[in-house]
Amino acid sequence: MIQQIYPQVQHDYSYELNKDLHFAAAHSIQHPDAGKCQQVHGHTYFANVTIAGDELDDSGFLFNFSTIKALIHKKFDHTLLNDHADVFGEDDFPTTEVMARKIYELIQQELDQLPHQPKCLQVFLRETPTSYCVYRPKRGTENGK
Repeated sequence: MIQQIYPQVQHDYSYELNKDLHFAAAHSIQHPDAGKCQQVHGHTYFANVTIAGDELDDSGFLFNFSTIKALIHKKFDHTLLNDHADVFGEDDFPTTEVMARKIYELIQQELDQLPHQPKCLQVFLRETPTSYCVYRPKRGTENGK
């Protein structure tokens, strides 16, 4: 993976971790405005996840990097995103924007189970070499919606 500089999130937490990962997946956007993207096609997605908090767990982690990889790479790599009914609703198309939000939601659900309560601050998701999306939950919202 090439080294990149990602947009920074301003925060007052003591710790911030970032995890880069990639996964190959196909999708189609079943909406008339999607043009050619209505056809099934694939991408190699590059993601960066930013997590922050003030406390570490008993093992000295804010959040284990391998858990992030398991939550995202293991779930989506070499799959058809449209087939993930547990993630996408009938009218919830797997666009880059929606994918970034869904990745955030999957990670934040896991973080919410931890006693030291780290927060996912941002998900950067690159779909092509020239196109990416950044998802950040609005401040003061619990689930980012």
